[in-house]
Amino acid sequence: MLLWINGPFGGGKTQTAHELHRRLPGSVICDPEHAGFGLHRMLPPALRGDFQDLKAWREGVHEVLDLALTRHTTGPVIVPMTIVDRTYFAETVGRLRDDGHDVRHFALLARRETVLRRLRERGLGASLRRETFAVSKLDVCLERLGTEEFGEHLWTDDITIAQVADTIAASAGLRLTPNTDGALKGRLRRAWTGVKHIRFD
Repeated sequence: MLLWINGPFGGGKTQTAHELHRRLPGSVICDPEHAGFGLHRMLPPALRGDFQDLKAWREGVHEVLDLALTRHTTGPVIVPMTIVDRTYFAETVGRLRDDGHDVRHFALLARRETVLRRLRERGLGASLRRETFAVSKLDVCLERLGTEEFGEHLWTDDITIAQVADTIAASAGLRLTPNTDGALKGRLRRAWTGVKHIRFD
């Protein structure tokens, strides 16, 4: 099974993916963003736009996830990735489904102010200056992901990351190990996950 965790930038995809991974023995995270940034590094800076516009990215994501789903048999494949273009969605999520894979897609949604607050927290309380791309895409992400074709929708404003993971697992028919984190341990774990995913390029 593939769990595709979609949502706006700053919507909690990475944190949710890591919570699922922590509590789903045998699962693996396959992050298509790594392929995108690798393709960016191959290009002169002036040519670096949205890497999802590159056919190589969409083809590569499909090929790698198809391989992972075919060969990785110990648990679910978890994919945290924002994708809101209908054509690109069809070429990745849709194509994997057409190949016969069990793909469960979840769109994490939240109010605009909630996402902006999370982006500030992601920047360790700094301004949103480093998040200009995420902010510029926020409205279109929320609009498109709220449509029927991007279901299943999960509103996350008033629930914790652990509860988001619980809801996804229940919908997918998966059993998570119990969440034994207290409030402080959970906060430290999420902070460490956030720090590990700060990008400087």
